[in-house]
Amino acid sequence: MTNRIYNFSAGPAIMPTPVLERAQRELLSVDGCGMSVMEISHRSKRFEAILDRAENGIRDLLSVPDNYRILFLQGGATMQFSMVPINFLREGTTADYVITGAWGEKALVEARKAGTVNVVYSSANSGYRSVPDPDELSFTRDAAYIHYTSNETIEGVEFKYELDGGGIPVVCDASSNILSKRFEIDRYALIYAGAQKNIGPSGVTVVMIRDDMLERCPGGLHSLLDYRKFAENSSMPNTPNTWGIYLIGLVCEWIKSNGGVGEFERRNIEKAAILYNAIDSSDGFYSGHADRAVRSLMNVTFRLPNENLDIEFCEQAAAIGLDGLRGHRSLGGIRASIYNAFPREGVEALVQFMRDFAERKG
Repeated sequence: MTNRIYNFSAGPAIMPTPVLERAQRELLSVDGCGMSVMEISHRSKRFEAILDRAENGIRDLLSVPDNYRILFLQGGATMQFSMVPINFLREGTTADYVITGAWGEKALVEARKAGTVNVVYSSANSGYRSVPDPDELSFTRDAAYIHYTSNETIEGVEFKYELDGGGIPVVCDASSNILSKRFEIDRYALIYAGAQKNIGPSGVTVVMIRDDMLERCPGGLHSLLDYRKFAENSSMPNTPNTWGIYLIGLVCEWIKSNGGVGEFERRNIEKAAILYNAIDSSDGFYSGHADRAVRSLMNVTFRLPNENLDIEFCEQAAAIGLDGLRGHRSLGGIRASIYNAFPREGVEALVQFMRDFAERKG
């Protein structure tokens, strides 16, 4: 099959077509060197330039201050669920966790293996449909850090504000909405994000960490679980994912050439509005999962009147090139992930299919 379909997958997710086309052209010879990026030494000057392009691309797009290091790790965001508490949750201290979905819950499970954790908010009882208002949050005095997930991919719930720790270090899992909107990076002690949604391919995790947090890492950690080792070795205490880092650099160039993060935030708001309007105007045939005030711009979650219709909807949509719409196995329903690279035309095609399906089945 040579025609591209509309890929609504939550991750690994759609990549920008111009990036894929450039990677295709350079697959056998990157930057005219006669070798693939997957063949050149990660210790070479050639790869150093590729690494710098990716790091500077992220730094420029997000206006990352000079007192933050940008690191490229492996193990996905799931590895960060362990690395964060291993590095910062010391004996006799407590970390505060704000839980608004399945990924926050998974991070909590790993943190509890490392030390004492206090859940300061959880929306589990309501099915993870909401996030707290800022005045609902009360943090542990002298907490080692506060952890939250800015966008829950499974439930489609997104914070519409940036959490303020009041001096306590804030750690954010921004895997599914990084680069989709502007972040005030200096509010955070550490931000991490799996690349496979808005940044690049799977297999790379981007970490932005403030210098003073590196100083808090204890001695004696296993090297590949120690943020300092990655910082001291330019993200290369071992062989990195050279292909993934190369693609991150290309994605950053693509975003910049299309107006930067602010422009993509505008586009994302427009795309999401088209889809949510279709849900809200369906006379109840489609019902959203997340509370309206906290609906995600990246992962639009909804369901039909019954599970059989959910299944039929996904099957018929896939047959006409609207793929990846089945909701996460833990939640069911429908999930349309519309990251930066997802085109507005694909959202409009889905909306038209939704209307046609509702007319036939409603």
